[in-house]
Amino acid sequence: MSRVFAFSCVLAGLLLPALSYGPETTDNSSSYDWHIRGGTVVDGTGAPGRAADVLIRGDTIAHVGAVDPDTIDATRTFDASGRVVTPGFIDAHAHGNPTDTPRFRSFLAMGVTSILLGQDGGGPEAQAFSDRLSAVERANPFVNVGYLIGHNTLRHEAGIGYDTPTAAERRALADLVAQGLDAGAFGLSTGLEYDPGTQAQMPELVAIAEPVAARNAVVMSHVRSEDAADIEASIDELLTQGRRSGAHVHAAHLKIVLSDDTSQAAAVLDQMAAARADGRSVTADVYPYTASFTGISILFPEWARPPNDYETVLETRKNELRTYLTRRVRQRNGPEATLFGTGEWTGRTLAEVADSTERSPAEVLMDLGPDGPSAAYFVMDETVMKRFLAAERSVVSSDGSPTMRHPRGHGAFARVLARYTGPDALLSLEEAVHKMTGRTAAIVDLNEPDRVRTPRGLVREGYAADLLAFDPDAVQDRATFSQPHRRARGMQRVWVNGTLTWAADSLTTATGAGRALRARYAP
Repeated sequence: MSRVFAFSCVLAGLLLPALSYGPETTDNSSSYDWHIRGGTVVDGTGAPGRAADVLIRGDTIAHVGAVDPDTIDATRTFDASGRVVTPGFIDAHAHGNPTDTPRFRSFLAMGVTSILLGQDGGGPEAQAFSDRLSAVERANPFVNVGYLIGHNTLRHEAGIGYDTPTAAERRALADLVAQGLDAGAFGLSTGLEYDPGTQAQMPELVAIAEPVAARNAVVMSHVRSEDAADIEASIDELLTQGRRSGAHVHAAHLKIVLSDDTSQAAAVLDQMAAARADGRSVTADVYPYTASFTGISILFPEWARPPNDYETVLETRKNELRTYLTRRVRQRNGPEATLFGTGEWTGRTLAEVADSTERSPAEVLMDLGPDGPSAAYFVMDETVMKRFLAAERSVVSSDGSPTMRHPRGHGAFARVLARYTGPDALLSLEEAVHKMTGRTAAIVDLNEPDRVRTPRGLVREGYAADLLAFDPDAVQDRATFSQPHRRARGMQRVWVNGTLTWAADSLTTATGAGRALRARYAP
């Protein structure tokens, strides 16, 4: 029995009168651009699906509920019978350059209509933030694009680099954070495992989070270490930053590296729950894979990375570095578990490169250096990942881009639907959609009419007409590590701001209808 048919069998008992879906009849004199009829609306709140039509006028949802087609004037109609109609998915943690690759085909193919960039401490400088949003708008992206303001970028912008900031420099950093937020950033990102964020200590972390708290925004953090030995201390650091600053904190791509211990995952979730019980707002995002993807600098010790001079390290500590890298690679499941995704060795494992060049894995890495290519690292356990994915306050992300050689940029959201969603699966369809739409929107206030120009994340009147129509049983993620750019299938229709943008596994328009999203904060 299909999931959609199962919904239709019990709809009468699933309606929730407390939720407002708008009037049950439409204005006879009204005209609409789209009539999506006959579908099961899974609205993004987590509530059970219900039979309802959706009417779109311009870029906005005009009506959700019963419709008599003889009493309305709709320019176009889509028969959604046998399908679910949901909000467009919102990627809480994405990468990419919308001015270079504005189409984001791989994201549309898996139902993503809005993405949040500026992650891991990166992104535009504060003084150029508004200009960046304007450039994105001019690029006519095919998805909506929002940004965070990045801490690592601001360290360079403020002239601090790898130094420890003085009290005055911490205030300057905080001022830059405030400038980025007021220019439209949806929060602050930190990348404490990346340079120069590695140098930041708690006084600095609190200072940069205070303007975030003042605007009731969010700090999204790539925590200091995701290794099993360090993850609980790293999460505690993030929670301490939130407690001392008052900011909402969010753990980016929550995972535990080199652990299959679900009790440790439970301990991490308990840390977060305890902070929430103490009045803090704490959330996380998860991508549904057991391999990460980042630069090979993650394998190198801090003393071999900037601001230290790598050539000097090779001259003075070469044997020590070789020993460290040998041990580090062995700890991370061996050289077979590192798959290069950029550079001359793309598509080959560290073990294969070492064998073909008659060098040790450590010597290959030493020749490449910490500024070398990026790679996928098979260092995670599925049972741990699933524990985080199912957690009450977690949402779905890709941590991917249109060009990245990791399948998550082409399959993450479809993978959740295809592998972890269903009557007997990890998540119900309503829970999964909630984790990909309404809950994500709430983290950055995309669902708040006073925070954004048009709210998003729900199938509700007055919200942006970012909509999907699909059969959950037909959605497939097809990207693999050997073929990472195979697009997902099964998203039968994708509307972005009321424009039909994706159908029959291809674009339907030559010009994108996405927007540069800007947060608004009360003075």
